Amino acid sequence: MRLFICSLEDVASVNIRDRLLEKGDFTVRGEYEGSLVKCIGDTAMITIREKHLFADNIDQHFTDRLGTKVDEVVFLSKHRSESGIPTLTVHPIGNFNNAEFGGKKGMLVRSAPHLMTSLLRGLKVNAAELPFQVSFETTHHGPFLKKPTLFIEIGSDKTNWENQRAAQVIAKTLLNVDLKEHPIAIGIGGGHYAPRFTEIALSKKISFGHLFPNYAMEGMTEERFAETLVNAANASSATLAYIHKKSMPKAKANHIREIAESCGLKVVESADLEDI
Repeated sequence: MRLFICSLEDVASVNIRDRLLEKGDFTVRGEYEGSLVKCIGDTAMITIREKHLFADNIDQHFTDRLGTKVDEVVFLSKHRSESGIPTLTVHPIGNFNNAEFGGKKGMLVRSAPHLMTSLLRGLKVNAAELPFQVSFETTHHGPFLKKPTLFIEIGSDKTNWENQRAAQVIAKTLLNVDLKEHPIAIGIGGGHYAPRFTEIALSKKISFGHLFPNYAMEGMTEERFAETLVNAANASSATLAYIHKKSMPKAKANHIREIAESCGLKVVESADLEDI
């Protein structure tokens, strides 16, 4: 079962939930902590009162209370940015370093590469007539769960969070995702919005799991960096690594390639990948 989670603390989350209920023929199948569990096909949706970032182990709590196994979790959320640029994003969760916004220090949550990358592609198609950018974000923040998890978000300010057309695009994409399974890679390098990984995912047969930006590498020893790559690959079921080489000096990119290969990852470039 795929579990959608809405937070009443988040106006965009509620907006997306309401658009999902409008578009889908949901039925009630029990309660979770005083909230009705709405289901459609093999998907359940719940509404929680607390902020998403601190809903640790909610996948297990849901299973314990409902007796239903959860396979993947999707948090419906807002995205905040000082730029205010209208943006629809998806991203994995966890912390490469400190846990300032939920989750656990230095621990990654299992990603959902095929679902996340397929949703990115769906958003790009469905948002074609909206003035919204579509992109990955790199791995960040909590909560901590055991099941594969991702966030899907409306950004980047209150005006956009309340935009019903944007929420309708997300609802349509979630309910009609065209799930494609391609070789799985972790992404290494670049900035928070991962434009290179977004570009590759939209044009090549690849599924991205955890995305490891340059800023998260700062201050890491080589040993810690290698350990983090292994953790990111394991949490993504990835055998490949894609390095955003233009985001760093050539010598650093070559060194990262050596470390990735020593961790058992095959480093690929766009030319190695089949076009969609």
